[in-house]
Amino acid sequence: MPEKPSFLLVNDDGIVAPGLQALADALSGLGSLTIVAPEKERSATGHAITLHDVIYPRKYYKNGKFFGIAISGMPADCSKFALHKLMKKLPDLVISGINLGSNTGYNVLYSGTVAAAAEGTIMGIPSLAVSLTTYVDPHFEPAQIFIRHVVEKILEKGLPKGVLLNINVPNVCSLSDIQGVEITRQGSAQWREIFVERINPKQEPYYWLSGEKVAGTEAAETDEAAILEQKISITPLKFDLTDIKALSSLKSYGFNLYSEEARDKTVS
Repeated sequence: MPEKPSFLLVNDDGIVAPGLQALADALSGLGSLTIVAPEKERSATGHAITLHDVIYPRKYYKNGKFFGIAISGMPADCSKFALHKLMKKLPDLVISGINLGSNTGYNVLYSGTVAAAAEGTIMGIPSLAVSLTTYVDPHFEPAQIFIRHVVEKILEKGLPKGVLLNINVPNVCSLSDIQGVEITRQGSAQWREIFVERINPKQEPYYWLSGEKVAGTEAAETDEAAILEQKISITPLKFDLTDIKALSSLKSYGFNLYSEEARDKTVS
């Protein structure tokens, strides 16, 4: 009898997040689950890792039943600990989510959800980051149905080497409300950063970082554009950030530490 696939489930919303439970429920019976997540919410921590402090893993139980391992570090720490220390055999897939709030455009650079999945990609493991495009009143069922479908497809067909799938699902009540599935580019929608000022009892100012997306900046065929059309967005991401087109252009600059121009400036 063939061995069931194994999945590592991680997130950045924390071990108690309802999206993590929804992800585990979605994959129930499909394979064995190992769950490792931050002990508290670590949203927008990007690809930070813990180097100057210790990492404490603790068993976490729900209703008296073992659920997973809570880690005192960051989302990327969760994947690293699971893949390098906890699991005796590498999993067939790493799945991060289900995150509350979309991870589209430049947000992927700040996303702990994407970073946790990226650790799997770096290790050569097919990996997914899954987000629901809301912070309130989440409806997980459409995302659960779709993610199980995606996982089954990847188990069958695999993923290109070095590619992570960043999936964003509209927050709708029913799967029938979704207007399709689109393979998209990472967008570059603009954000207006806002620092909200407050005053503490000592009359010292402090700030909350907030912001709003600038309307009308979403290009066609991008992740954010698909979401605005109530479509599921699937964006293949890679982590070689080299701009290939810029390589030849920059070579023509003739950078040279020992150029005549550089020597003249040094002498003067």
